[in-house]
Amino acid sequence: MSPFKGQTGLKRILNAGGYSMAGLRAAFTGEAAFRQLVLLNIVLIPLAFYFPVSRGERAVMIGVCLLALIVELLNSAIEAAIDRISLDRHPLSKNAKDMGSAAQFVALSLIVAVWATILLG
Repeated sequence: MSPFKGQTGLKRILNAGGYSMAGLRAAFTGEAAFRQLVLLNIVLIPLAFYFPVSRGERAVMIGVCLLALIVELLNSAIEAAIDRISLDRHPLSKNAKDMGSAAQFVALSLIVAVWATILLG
């Protein structure tokens, strides 16, 4: 058992919420890509309510937008962990960062594919 896992119950939930807010704050202040995705979501999510689509389609349109934010948070976490380990150039570090970037590319492509399928389908 980890010595860092000391809290249980409501205290653990409150701590986790605080850590989550700190992570969102760090991503927003330190990651331009995250801020750009937030802006994209500020545009696309209200726009999803404008189009005459079913509730299910609207949920999927919004869900893929939020998924891109999740992927960017994970990508930024990977980059931070790699940079914490070493700033030296290493093929495995490059692979990890490139794979995180590729995941974000797939998530953004998913937004385009889902929105195009629903709106043009």
